Amino acid sequence: MILQYVHDMSVSRNNMSVRRIDKLDYRSEDGVMPTSASLTLVLGATGKTGSRVANRLLSRGLPVRTAARHGADTDFDWHDPGTYAPALHGIKRIYLLGPVMRTDFADQVSVFLDQAEAAGARHVTYLSAYGIDSAPPKTAMRSVELDLLGRPGLTHTILRPAWFMQNFSETFLRPIGGAIVVPAGDGAEAFVDVEDIAAVASTTLADPEAHAGAQYALTGPEALTIAEAAKVISDVSGQAIDYTDIDRDEWVAAAVAGGVPAEYGVVLRALTETIASGHGSLPNSDVEKATGAAPASFADFARRTAAAWTVGEAR
Repeated sequence: MILQYVHDMSVSRNNMSVRRIDKLDYRSEDGVMPTSASLTLVLGATGKTGSRVANRLLSRGLPVRTAARHGADTDFDWHDPGTYAPALHGIKRIYLLGPVMRTDFADQVSVFLDQAEAAGARHVTYLSAYGIDSAPPKTAMRSVELDLLGRPGLTHTILRPAWFMQNFSETFLRPIGGAIVVPAGDGAEAFVDVEDIAAVASTTLADPEAHAGAQYALTGPEALTIAEAAKVISDVSGQAIDYTDIDRDEWVAAAVAGGVPAEYGVVLRALTETIASGHGSLPNSDVEKATGAAPASFADFARRTAAAWTVGEAR
């Protein structure tokens, strides 16, 4: 069952990078993308947060250029600096998401930000992670935060979300064989709905001046243990979903054997140890502070997502 879980996590990760979204065509008759004060580049636009951020900006009537390795307005690959300039042409605002499952990307992001400033970008909303402000400066995400803080030519907003609720329906917390398998002990986490992350991100990108310099720790309204989350899922789906607290070494080893980079296994260990030790994220009002709307509860998310845990899906 562990290997099945790892396989599904890897498949979800791969699908996330290639899942197609509709092209967002803002080209004029001569085929040139428009340049305006609000043209926003959304990186990771086929992933969990990026796709939702792009859609929310479009719903506000704002022009968007989506970027991803495949299936977006423009191809973008962190490993290919040649893709940076075309993505940045005419861009004023950026939704920044670093490379996935990497721990050594700060230099690449710095090169990208250099080009963004040179191209005329004025604001960056950066998706970091909860608690990264307390991490050592050499930690990649913290390094990117500090880089942004030191760029007077760019305003910025930093988003530090807790664990995603959608991990229970799309990736590594999805029930397999009727069980959620993760070494989190009895620790609790204030899981946040990705829709709320997207709502905050799109709000900051729609009105950068109002959120310049802001740092939001994004959480849900309550902290739940994995066992409590499993019970909510069971109640709304009608399926018997249990929580299995597995040995951490075994879990990390299975993840690495299933294709997760070994260096990222260290991150997985730290993330689960943080929750298991009782130091998970705590509920706060930052989502409401940024958007004016209260964050979704886990029960709200589960009811909306119940179809993901049908017998066929939660196998």
